[in-house]
Amino acid sequence: MKRTALVLATLLLAGCTQTLPPPRAEFEPPLPPKSAARGIGGGVYTAGGAWSLVTDSRAYRVGDALTVVLEETTQASKKAGTLLDKKSGASIQPTILGSKTINTKVGIDADRTFDGSSSSTQQNALSGALSVIVHQVLPNGLLLVKGEKQLTLNQGEEYLQLAGYVRVDDIDTDNRVSSQRIANARIAYSGRGVLSDANAPGWLTRFFTSPWMPF
Repeated sequence: MKRTALVLATLLLAGCTQTLPPPRAEFEPPLPPKSAARGIGGGVYTAGGAWSLVTDSRAYRVGDALTVVLEETTQASKKAGTLLDKKSGASIQPTILGSKTINTKVGIDADRTFDGSSSSTQQNALSGALSVIVHQVLPNGLLLVKGEKQLTLNQGEEYLQLAGYVRVDDIDTDNRVSSQRIANARIAYSGRGVLSDANAPGWLTRFFTSPWMPF
């Protein structure tokens, strides 16, 4: 009996733990490009090897790296209220051949009232910098960039992942671009460890706040 109780307690504790999946493979750096072909017929210039004295160090090819400045701020609020009030009444006075009988008046009254309100507010901010790599150059010049950062701290691990499309014109001379200039941006910030577990509610709290509760 004690052994069965110990096994059940172990399974219960294992089900309460939260594990973070490893980073997705799509954020891995692209394969290095093939080496440039030699010039045909002894030529000096080769395909993909052109350069100019007026070019800068901005990323524009597959495999190039650039820095994304995170400047994300979101704020949302919602408020709703409902008030329902319904009243109804009916009275009955029976008669016999058109003449009133004794006082047998019957009345029915009904009153229904419902009052409900809800409000929610959410505010998030994310700042910092993340270096990403160009994975693909679209025919229209857009750069598909992806990158991630993994920090291993004393009390756990933190992950920062980013993917999206960048215009070359939005990259400044320092090879930096604001996260607000990234189209179809996907930014994920998560972590695991002691600090992450401390911010998560317990399994009993999640049970009482779940939609399965009838109250």
